Amino acid sequence: MAKSIPDHPFLIESLRQNPALSAAYITATIEEIDPEPELLKLALGDVAEALGQPKMTPEQYEWHLKRLDELLSQQGNDAIYNLGTWLNALGLKLTVAVCTDTEDHTANAEIRSELTV
Repeated sequence: MAKSIPDHPFLIESLRQNPALSAAYITATIEEIDPEPELLKLALGDVAEALGQPKMTPEQYEWHLKRLDELLSQQGNDAIYNLGTWLNALGLKLTVAVCTDTEDHTANAEIRSELTV
């Protein structure tokens, strides 16, 4: 029987090779209709591993991951601004885009307003 190939190394290498894929991975996680906070932490950690490890010292990388835990426990404006700063260190930025799908945006806004960053 053939052994399965672990997907985590493939994911990290894919994210490392294509920062736009890293941004899309985070965006898709944030846009989940029924979000699970642990999935966001996992996605951000994967992106940090892919984009941060190659350009940070091991100490900087560990501090960056520790900072992620802190900022995900924050509420309000500080959480948003600190997430933006955290992403900038990885070469990414936090953006807002216009919805272009045909879903009922009001219903989605009500669902998403319950999500705490």
